[in-house]
This record gives sequence, structure tokens and C-alpha cells, in this order.
Amino acid sequence: MTKHKPEILAPAGDKACFLAAIAAGADAVYCGLKHFSARMEADNFSIADLSALASLGREKGVKTYIAMNTLLKPGDIQAAGRLLDRVARHVKPEAIIFQDLGMVSLARQVGYEGELHLSTLANATHPAALQTAAKLGVSRVVIPRELNLDEAKEMAEACPEGMTLELFIHGALCYCVSGRCYWSSYHGGKSGLRGRCVQPCRRLYGGSGRKEDPKRLFSCLDLSLDVLTKPMLSVPQVRSWKIEGRKKGPHYVYYAVTGYRMLRDEANNAQSRKNALELLELALGRPSSHSTFLPQRPFVPLEPANETGSGMLIGISKQTKGATAYFNTRQELLPGDFLRIGYQDQPGHRTMKIRRYVPKRGRVDIPKGKSRVFSGTKVFLIDRREQGLVKALDELEKELGSIDRKQTESSSFTPEMPASFTPSERYMEQVLLRNPPKGKFKPGTSIWLAPNALERTPRPAIGRAWWHLPPVIWPGEENELRNLIDHAVENGAMDFVLNAPWQLSLFEGREGLRFHAGPFCNISNALALKELHDLGFSSAYVCPELAKDDFLALPEQSPIPLGVVFKGMWPLGISRIIAEETPLMSPLYSRKKEICWVRKYGQNYWIFPGWPLDLTKERKFLERAGYSMFLDIRESWPKAVPEPHRSSNFNWDLTLY
Repeated sequence: MTKHKPEILAPAGDKACFLAAIAAGADAVYCGLKHFSARMEADNFSIADLSALASLGREKGVKTYIAMNTLLKPGDIQAAGRLLDRVARHVKPEAIIFQDLGMVSLARQVGYEGELHLSTLANATHPAALQTAAKLGVSRVVIPRELNLDEAKEMAEACPEGMTLELFIHGALCYCVSGRCYWSSYHGGKSGLRGRCVQPCRRLYGGSGRKEDPKRLFSCLDLSLDVLTKPMLSVPQVRSWKIEGRKKGPHYVYYAVTGYRMLRDEANNAQSRKNALELLELALGRPSSHSTFLPQRPFVPLEPANETGSGMLIGISKQTKGATAYFNTRQELLPGDFLRIGYQDQPGHRTMKIRRYVPKRGRVDIPKGKSRVFSGTKVFLIDRREQGLVKALDELEKELGSIDRKQTESSSFTPEMPASFTPSERYMEQVLLRNPPKGKFKPGTSIWLAPNALERTPRPAIGRAWWHLPPVIWPGEENELRNLIDHAVENGAMDFVLNAPWQLSLFEGREGLRFHAGPFCNISNALALKELHDLGFSSAYVCPELAKDDFLALPEQSPIPLGVVFKGMWPLGISRIIAEETPLMSPLYSRKKEICWVRKYGQNYWIFPGWPLDLTKERKFLERAGYSMFLDIRESWPKAVPEPHRSSNFNWDLTLY
């Protein structure tokens, strides 16, 4: 088999990590700015900083990709456009990574000449999706972490000419499918789609009144494909091996890049493979696995009884009454090392920096914080500053200092907005069901497209229903969906709600149908709506996690009619995996008394909150703003889950961060 050489793509959340990537021999670095980056908890970069670093990268043969991969709200368009304009002129990155369709329009308008890479947050999960992405000018698609080796190859075989794929090979795993997680947003407005996730999936969950302790039912181990990357060397469309970790330190970046460079360049050398695995062990990530990548031996990357925090365990705290907490380190500590005390949801959790050398078994006092560190709290080494790495970074820092830092200019860019649609005063209330209703088939009935639902729907009613495609489609599900679409169309179906823009490719060659963008398309601005219009969509449901001002501003800018999820069961997230210990259709409680429950549909597990979404009181505001479609998403309530005594208006009264 012909082998090719994919690039090693390294993460960088700050200058030291960018330099560490260069020092380790990365081929490309991806990083974010202070705004519109899906890792807003990282330090990120200013335009001036990135301009100099990208110049140094070019001198070293290292490409720079800028992640502007957040959801854009209605009021973000001008600021995002001006930032992209400055990036294009001053940083000149080889690629922009995006999830929001509005970024495609902005890239064209500012004259950006580099590549457009579609983020995994955009949820292009099946082979046909690549065709629609290509129509938008996408050069590369970042495929989901949930795909196994065979599915990744299926995606590669479906690549249109000129398109390449990017594969995650190492780093943190989210429990939910990228672009299908609203957990953090639903519980307080910190949106994962905007880089603000507070990781509620990492919390402890347990049933009410159960004797066993709560467990980390949704907290994933890290991904480490290590030696399983070898088969991908014979798949030329996979041009990039991506290491996750923009919130990690330079030690992690350096060791992970070095390890995978060895696995790529010396794949047939047993000693090199062994050395590479040792380096990856020292990268200070979480406990890791191959996850589900090997189809013959899939592994669910969940160990609920164990902790899944990152770093290397180096001590356990002790404390005598009234004294400062301390620990004896299990290995030497170097000046500049970073430690994590405990886990995120434990009392006393914090990070601390080592200021002086500490020998093995030496005592380290833990500074007092807002809350007490109890005896028995585990202490982890999460980033390190060994001399070799420090020296390499210092040398690159000197080279960076010699680069002429040109003054960056501001931008006066003003986006060209689409002509707006004149809203109708006719309103359609729709009810979305899993199965057809019993009795009379009312106007506005919507049904999830699935074999049982289609079989149970009377033939005359098929043409009157709106058929919703699943929010996630995996490679092996395409043929069945095409067959269902064929059957529905043959029986008169006209209206299809697509829950990712890329699902349009499943209807290639069909005429006379009406396509509506579903709420899982995460549409939140006028430029994204214009892209949908140009693709052939006739209406759209906007992203339900928007705040009041965002909702009310959008219709007056929209080129197509808009709808909103105003009521019902909106999921916290959708996952392809579940731990054996997680019961279906039963209440699960976090320590914050948040309730959720899990139901399986097809290959996916839907996590629902313990109370429904309800914007009924806000309907008049929404009608006056210009919304004409109002969707109520129905789910049968599990008997074991307490009936809700409250509802949520999601982020209506909040600011969506």
C-alpha cells in the first residue's frame, strides 16, 4: 500500500505552546484569538502576537491555522468580520477553522485567500455530507472523534476532488457528539458552541436514594490512537493528524507532537514505537484509550468508578489540626511546574506553581485558598518545565524577538447583509412526534423520520407531515435514510427538516421538495441564513440557546422565514456511547441537584434534562419580532423520572456567553 505523510497538527493556547510545537517538529499549529474561539478558557492570542508567531512558523516551515469556530450571534457579525479582516491582512494564516456558516460569507467579503476548514462542531458525520461542504468552498473537514477506522475510510473514499480530512489522534474526548451538546448552556448560559463549556459531564451523577456512591458516568477518558495511526498512513485523503489540547501546557504539546512524529516517520521501527508510547505516557494527559477506533475491539472510554482528571499523581495531601496542608512529592519537582490540587468539583480545588526545586519525597506546602484542602486530596503534576524544553523555548523566543513586529491596523470593514424577508402574519404551530398521532392528523404535525414512524403513518398523511431527519447521521445509516426518503417522497412527502445543512446531499437530484433547516443546525445570524437560502433552504428554525435580545434581533435581518423551538424536550446532548453503569429512563442527579435521564434512539443516546423548555410566555414577543413557526418537541416521560414541577426558558433571561 502507498504510504503518505500526514501533517502533525499541534494545539497552542499560548505563546509557549506555539513555540513548543515548533520545537517538537509540528507541521502546523492551530490556535485561537481572544474572541470567537471555541476554547475561550485558553489564554489565546492577540493579532500582533499571532502575526509574529505565524511569521516565525513560516520561517520554520510550520503552517498556522486560526480557529474562529464559535457560533456567531446576530450582534457579532461586524466584530467577527473586522477581526477576520485583520487576521487575513496581518497574520495571513494558511487556514481558518469555522463551524458557523456566517464565517464563510465573512471570509469571502474580506477577501481571505487561505483555506476554509470545517470544524468538528459543524457535525459533518457521514460521507454524503462532504458534497454539500464542498459547495461552500470547504477545503478540509475535521471528522468526528466517534468514527471508527472503517468509518474514517468511508469518509475518505467519499471526499470530493480537492478536499482533505483531519483526524483527531490524541487528547480529550467529549461525552456528547461535537455540535450536539447544550448541557453547559442549558444549565446557565455557558455555551460549548461558543467556547465557554463548564463541563457538566465531568461531574458526579447518581440515582436518588441509591446506596452506591455517585459516579462519573459521563466523564470520558482521553483519546490516544498511538500505534493505531499506522493504518491511516495508507489513506491519502487524511492529510492531518490533530492533537487536541489548546488548554494544555507546552510540556504536553512537545511530548505529544514528538511521540506522533515518531509514530508517523518510523511506523515500522519497533524501538521507535516503544519510545513514542513512553513519550505519550509522559505528556500529562488524562488516562487514555483507543476509544471506539478499532471496529473489531471497540472500547467505551468511560470508567465511572475512577477519576478522569488530567496529570500525573505525585502526592496526597496531609494536614494536622490548624496547620497548613502539605504533601510529600513522589518525584522531583522543577521550578515552573504546575500542579492541580484535587478535582474540579472537590473542596479546595485549585492549581499552584512550583517556585523552587523540590527533591523526591520533599515536602510541599499547599497555599491557603478560598476553601480548605482536606487530608487525602490527590495532587497532580499537570505541566512541567524540564531544562531541555526550557532551553529550546528560550532559543525560539530569541528568534521571535528578532522578527520585525509591524504595527497592526484596525479594520473599518462593514459586512454586506442580506435583503430581509417580509414576515408573514400567519403562524404555524407544529408538534414534533416520534410516531404519528392517533386519530385525526392535524396540520403542523411533524415526525422524526424513522422506519417505525413511517410504517405507522397512513399513506395520505405522509404527504401532509413535515419529516425531521436525525440530528446525527453515522456513515452506516446513510443507505437506510435514503430508502426512507424514497418511500416518503413516493407517498407524497414534500417537507423535510434537515438537522445539519450537510444532510442536503442525501436529496441530490430530487426536485420539487421543500427543505427547512432544523434547530440542530445551530443557526444564529443573518449571514448563516443567507448561506442556507443559497443552498436551497426555504425556512429555518433558529438555535434554541439564544438569549432574548438575540432572538428578537434575528428576524428583521433574515432572508427566509424563521421558526423557534418554543416548548418541549430539548436534549442536553446526544452521545454515541454509554457506560454500563448508566441506567436508561431513570433519574440521575448531580451534586448540584441537576436532573437528567437517558434514552436510546438508533445508535445514539439522548440525554434529557429533568424539566422541559417552555417559552410560551414569550410567544407574543416572538410573533411581533417576526417568527412564524413554533415547534413543540414531544417525548414520552419515563415512569421512573419524577414529573417536573418547573420548566426552563433556557437562556431567554440570560446573556449567552
